[in-house]
Amino acid sequence: MTSLLVVPVLAQLPEDGGFAVHASMLPMHATTAAVGLLVGLVVWPRLRLDRRAGGVIGAVVGSVGPLLVTVPLRGCTFEPGRDPVELWLGIGIAVATTAALLAAVVWLARMAAVQQGRLRDTSLEQGGGAFRTGPAVPLLLLAPTLAVLVVFLYWPAVETVRLSTRIVRLSAPNQPFVCLGNFTRLMEPSADPVAIVLSVAWVVATAVVVVRRRRTTVHVMGDAVPWWLPRVRGLIGGAALITLTIAVLGDAYQRVFTTTLILSAGTVLIGLALGLGIAWLAFQPLRGQGLYRTFLIWPYAISPPIAGVLFYVIFDPIAGIAGHLVEALTPFELPNYRTDPTLARSVVILASVWKTLGFNILFYLAGLQTVPNDIIEASRIDGANGWQRMRFIILPALSPITFFLVVTNLTYAFFEIFGTIDYLTAGGPVGATTDMMFSLVRAGRVNGSFGEGAAQSLILLAMVLVVTAWQFRSTGRRVSYGA
Repeated sequence: MTSLLVVPVLAQLPEDGGFAVHASMLPMHATTAAVGLLVGLVVWPRLRLDRRAGGVIGAVVGSVGPLLVTVPLRGCTFEPGRDPVELWLGIGIAVATTAALLAAVVWLARMAAVQQGRLRDTSLEQGGGAFRTGPAVPLLLLAPTLAVLVVFLYWPAVETVRLSTRIVRLSAPNQPFVCLGNFTRLMEPSADPVAIVLSVAWVVATAVVVVRRRRTTVHVMGDAVPWWLPRVRGLIGGAALITLTIAVLGDAYQRVFTTTLILSAGTVLIGLALGLGIAWLAFQPLRGQGLYRTFLIWPYAISPPIAGVLFYVIFDPIAGIAGHLVEALTPFELPNYRTDPTLARSVVILASVWKTLGFNILFYLAGLQTVPNDIIEASRIDGANGWQRMRFIILPALSPITFFLVVTNLTYAFFEIFGTIDYLTAGGPVGATTDMMFSLVRAGRVNGSFGEGAAQSLILLAMVLVVTAWQFRSTGRRVSYGA
């Protein structure tokens, strides 16, 4: 098992050196092995599997997990004289990799317990299914798709990880190994009091929730935790994560990270609110509604660069129609967005919202058609006003669609907004609209530093994974799929 895990990693070893073992690695490996042993001893009996086998497997996985990081890096983060930021970053990546590996092994153990009949498969009770022929035939049918994914997705991802540890330029044939230097250049950790206070507040809120839930007994009706406390804890946790990330990054990349948050939040929140409002108006029975519904959805067919070009023309300070309308209808003059950072961000958000508006309207229109009319009529007879019907009937019924749109809009805001920025503001003025995607593309395309761009792409990937996981954990639980 150990050789199967390490051999693919050895293929990524730097050509200009081998793996070096340092004494400072031993505490980390001992800790991860102990944690793996504990996980095996606790989880395997719950799966009705052999406790000793679980302990051995957990200890082996816990000790091998860090090697998936330290072997490709030649143990460079543990070399004497290394930057402490590089050391702790390497430890963090190794621990996270080990945790993911342990989670995968636990999942495989659970599947084995189900196959052996030791554990009941609850997925069938929840509407899942099973293949009568076993996993061989499905895997054979999926083989062409998996081959395409390996060649065009997974292997480039592995190559991106390799490039992130090197200085790679088109004009230079050599690719010197720099360990995690491409990452640490973007970091400058500092003790932010706001981040510390928010982190402590989140820990306290979590402790209160855990204690109150443990005190709940079968004789207590309902949950002992107030309904608002988990939501407040989630907001505090999100704010703490953002401030901690800002505290870790350097000044230059802090601005890029903050710009990404502003543009993404503005695009998602405004886009969903406008999409729901316009969809509600378009849902009303009016003559010719099919025609204007088609026109409302039309902007979705426009690519992000074209949206950037359109708004570039609309807000042009000399010939743009927006400036002429403001001057004709008001005594004021529209500022030049190319020199005003706040206005530049607003224009980028406006263009991005316009681009995604048709997509949001389309799904909200489909969702509104599934809301039962008899429930709405009953609430109207009971005296509920329009806002009450929207809040207590329509919004809960649309929660699955809203959850889906939040995830897809966040994905668009993180990755596809680059085309709009490139044509509309080119990252200016003074970097006010340079988000993480634009920064990494500029690092590779303009500066020619593919190693730095690869490092930034991995940071962006980690950010997207964290935001998506937080979204599924916080919002996904409140989504109602009831009939």
